[in-house]
Amino acid sequence: MEYGGDLSDKLNELWLLLQRPLFTLDKAKVSSLSIIFSIFAVWFAWKISIVLGRLASKWLSGKNVDSGVRDSIEKFIRYSVFLVGLMMALDNMGFSISSLAAVGAVLMVGIGFGLQNLTQNFISGIILLIERPIKVGDIIRVGSTSGRIVDIRVRSTIVQTRDDITIIVPNSKLISEEVINDSYSGKTIRQHLRVGVSYSSNIENVQRILCEAALRHSKVLKDPPPVAIFQDFGESSLDFDLRFFSSEIWTIDVVTGEIRSAILSELRKANIEIPFPQRDIHLKQPVNSD
Repeated sequence: MEYGGDLSDKLNELWLLLQRPLFTLDKAKVSSLSIIFSIFAVWFAWKISIVLGRLASKWLSGKNVDSGVRDSIEKFIRYSVFLVGLMMALDNMGFSISSLAAVGAVLMVGIGFGLQNLTQNFISGIILLIERPIKVGDIIRVGSTSGRIVDIRVRSTIVQTRDDITIIVPNSKLISEEVINDSYSGKTIRQHLRVGVSYSSNIENVQRILCEAALRHSKVLKDPPPVAIFQDFGESSLDFDLRFFSSEIWTIDVVTGEIRSAILSELRKANIEIPFPQRDIHLKQPVNSD
């Protein structure tokens, strides 16, 4: 009994010690217990946000919702739940909304100068998640960077190139610069392949060869069918533009290369010449004045 009484007394002393105020912040007394509770609230909110985000993504997956939409909703749930937990922790520490606003106003100058780039990327990330001009899985080109989006984070976007190189692109760049999204309008892309043949060639025959070479490729869509346009009179060739659709956006350069090889082979079989630029140089003999 005495042992139990001593243990109870020690627990009471520990509880009172944890409740003892360490300092006062905005008229709120902060104790060791409130600090522990705040840390636990942040940790618990982070764990719950991950679980709820995954559950939402799994539920939306069963509804056949687009993967980009699922990813955006999952991130919004995670950030929202974590923000609630963080606000509860700060409130428990004595940081009321009014005090946070006051502190934020003081820090705005420092943020504006010292963290301008970070803040700009953060806001750009929120805009990308809301407007969704790009999503995970899209194939984009921005500046000299071209590749598939692997992940969209709050500060940056992860892009994987065709050379299997991972590039971290700041979100502000995706907002301020021109971005070409090959996947935005669907899962197909129209490709242009330009071919020049000699002036002695039959136009209808060349158009037939170009279209048939494209149609024979398994990655080229039959509907809409390929079209060979007689585009222009070049300096040394008749210029054609072969236009075809393909669903292989990621490997479209490989598809185009294989069609080029087939076209070259067929043109050679038909004895159709692919000319190269030629120049005639006339040399004049200097006039002898004597």
